[in-house]
Order: sequence, then C-alpha cells, then structure tokens
Amino acid sequence: MSHNRRTAARSARILGVSAASAALALGAAGSALACSLADFSAAALCDGGKGVITVTDKDASGVPAVVTVYLENNGSDLRQVGEQTVIGTKEGAQVQFAEEWKPGAVYRVHVTATRGTKTFVNDDIPLLTAPAKACAAEQTAKPSPSTSRSATGKPSASASASTPPGDDTTATASGSAAAPAPGGNEVSPAAQESNLAETGADSNTPVIAGIAAALVAVGGAAVFFGMRRRGAGNRH
Repeated sequence: MSHNRRTAARSARILGVSAASAALALGAAGSALACSLADFSAAALCDGGKGVITVTDKDASGVPAVVTVYLENNGSDLRQVGEQTVIGTKEGAQVQFAEEWKPGAVYRVHVTATRGTKTFVNDDIPLLTAPAKACAAEQTAKPSPSTSRSATGKPSASASASTPPGDDTTATASGSAAAPAPGGNEVSPAAQESNLAETGADSNTPVIAGIAAALVAVGGAAVFFGMRRRGAGNRH
C-alpha cells in the first residue's frame, strides 16, 4: 500500500469518529431539552387564607402540557378538581387550582404533554399530600373604641377624657348668655307701658277729662233751666 493510500484511510477514520461524536452530542443535547415528567411538580399551598394546588412546569423546550388534578379516596378518583394547560419555561411556569383542601388530603396530578403527533409525557407525577395544618382565614381589623362610639353618635373616649365629669362651666356660661335668668330686676318695655297706663300718664287722659267736664256742665245747665221753669209756674 502506498503512502498516499495510508494517509487517505487515516483521514477517513478521523472524519468518521468526529461525525459520530457530533451525532452523540447532538442527541444528548436534544434529550436534555426534551419534555419529561421530571419537569413537573405540585404543591398544596395557601393563598390569602384559601387553599390552592400549584403545578410548576420547568420544561425549557416549551411543550404545551395539559394538567389534570383529581382528589383521591382510598386509591380511586373521588372528583376532578380542574384541568388547565401550561407551557413550561426554564425558570418555571405555574398554574393554580382553587381547592379548599383538608389536612392530609391526597391528590393525583396527571400530565399529558404533546407537540404535533409526538407525545412526550402521559403519566402521573408522584401523589400529592396536603399539609397537616389547614389554611388560616385572614383576620379583619377591629374598629377602635373611639371610632365605634363616634359612629353611634356617642361621645368618644378622647372627648370624655378631656372634659372631667360634672364640669359644666361651659354649658352654664353659654346658658346664661343665651337667656336672662327668670325673676331678674330688668323691666321690659311692655311692663313700662303698662305702668304708665295705670298712673294716667297716657296720651288719652286729657280727652277723657274734657268729656267728663262737658258732661258735668251740661248736667248743671239742665238743672238750672229746670228750676227756672218751676219758679215761673208757681208765680202764675
């Protein structure tokens, strides 16, 4: 065999080994990026005092997956909690199912991941068991005593504290300024007019006196003329 043939055969072997290595590397990389059941996990959590079941998909290839959650009872499905579709990411994409789970409840999570005609996952992840302690309901803040008393129209605690019991100085002052005390020495204008009328200092007093004097004069004249007529009759 000549030198050129030996060199060509050696080069062909080197190229064949390199191609096989590249194919293996590409196959391993493709397998690493393929969707698998290990990319999925589930947990029973609390969200604002309410129970939820969260399923996380860390499939970096982004294969759409249908997640179905069932409540288990003695190894059989008691009811379906819900079903949602999730598209995984490297960081992890999540879907949540509202479920008022009880402590120790068991759930089955089934995953079906397909792309086109190829099915990557069609299996259950390990059974999920809820925590031993239920979710605590959120507590609402109670109104303070001063706020509740003010809302009902009653004095607040701060007002009661600032004004000692029995101290009605302000009320007495405002009451005395608003109306005079009964039985005082002040005389109203109506009372003054009444006193003037009783003492005769009214403007009608001279008129009444004049009428009385005229009546007296008329009466005296009538008596005088009557006596004169009687004397004349006696003389005849």
